[in-house]
Amino acid sequence: MENKFKFFNSLTRTVETVIPHEEGKIGMYTCGPTVYHFAHIGNLRSYIMEDVLEKALRYVGYDVKRVMNITDVGHLSSDADTGEDKMLKGAQRENKTVMEIAKFYTDAFFADCAALNIKTPDVVEPATNCIPEFIQMIEGLLENGYAYLAGGNVYFDTSKLSEYFVFSSQAELDTFVGVRDDVEEDTNKRNKNDFVLWFTKSKFEDQALKWDSPWGVGYPGWHIECSCIGIKHLGEYMDIHCGGVDNMFPHHTNEIAQSESYLGHKWCPYWLHVQHLNDRQGKMSKSKGDFLTVSLLKEKGYNPLVYRMFCLQSHYRKPLEFSYDILDNTAAAYNKLVKRIAGLQAEGAVDEVAFAEYKNKFEDAISNDMNTSMAITVLYDLLKADTNDATKLALIKDFDRVLSLDLTVAPKEEAKPEIDAELEAYVLAKIEERKAAKKAKDFATADAIRDELLAKGVVIKDTREGVVWHVEA
Repeated sequence: MENKFKFFNSLTRTVETVIPHEEGKIGMYTCGPTVYHFAHIGNLRSYIMEDVLEKALRYVGYDVKRVMNITDVGHLSSDADTGEDKMLKGAQRENKTVMEIAKFYTDAFFADCAALNIKTPDVVEPATNCIPEFIQMIEGLLENGYAYLAGGNVYFDTSKLSEYFVFSSQAELDTFVGVRDDVEEDTNKRNKNDFVLWFTKSKFEDQALKWDSPWGVGYPGWHIECSCIGIKHLGEYMDIHCGGVDNMFPHHTNEIAQSESYLGHKWCPYWLHVQHLNDRQGKMSKSKGDFLTVSLLKEKGYNPLVYRMFCLQSHYRKPLEFSYDILDNTAAAYNKLVKRIAGLQAEGAVDEVAFAEYKNKFEDAISNDMNTSMAITVLYDLLKADTNDATKLALIKDFDRVLSLDLTVAPKEEAKPEIDAELEAYVLAKIEERKAAKKAKDFATADAIRDELLAKGVVIKDTREGVVWHVEA
């Protein structure tokens, strides 16, 4: 097949045509969520654009196998091996076990993905499934001289590499080093940039999840899991690796270091990174305490696909600023577009010449560094074109294989769900729990209760007369 799909490769800093390891097939890896809390819409921007990438590659004819991890162990509150364990922190926040937290927020993540028409990857692997693979890879790195034991932990030795900062210019390298100077010092490390492959009890005495290993009871570092899960399901050669721009350092830098040291050859030639979603205060982050979720957008009356369209109207490599004013404008444009398409009549034969012309235009847009804004422009140009409705409808259905905006899907009629006594008792108890938390000025717990109810389809609203609630259809 003709190779014309290209995008900006973060590794080489140029727009490159994708040439896969095996002709016609793409092995693609997506860094998955750390399932200690709900995903905010900034996280989900990356997953939307990675979904577009996968669907666009399939659209132009590639056979894609996409793999994603679920981080349910090993990710600390600093990406540089310091701070609290995110999963344990989530469990303590909600008085649940780590695995209960992992299950709840994994389900919530995939519910958000479904609402945004994000396809579930072909393989989804929780980190806790792969402890033997992590141990095997760490043993290999120790044998090859790329890792060492210190203070009970196993560390990767970055001094063994001729080049470590693979995504960085010299100026950016100095910035990274400055950032690393600010984090808690680990005196076990031989070099400042070394990172943990396996923690033992020397790190956390009360770690909830731990396993036997040749180095003592402990658990894997965060970075090792993506390397192992990628190699397990895609083999020694991966074609495309994706993630948010904040994953470039240290996570993706460390993945490359350990994978290529373990395998003994180059691992993944193409890297795609999605820029941040910002609000007026800066980058969206869970650490701010108040963050926007898909459930909150739904509570405010927005169709989640409006947010998907909002993301598609901007280029994935540009920071995107969120505001409700912009989302309102997008909602108006989306509703007008869907209404206009609904008015088309599927009568007559498809004009094959016009179909080929517009399909080529759409394919050129998505194949040229994933220009989704131009792809949507092609859609609008089609609606104004001098061709029959049957051709337009056939093309719109074809484009929507990538855009996934439900452009030709008739809106579902809402039916009021029945509310049983058990659900009502549960909701009322949660409302009282939230009321007590607010009275104690524990707003984080109050918000967590609201989000927990939203994840179950229960919408609550504070009014002058008290809290009212309903179940979404």
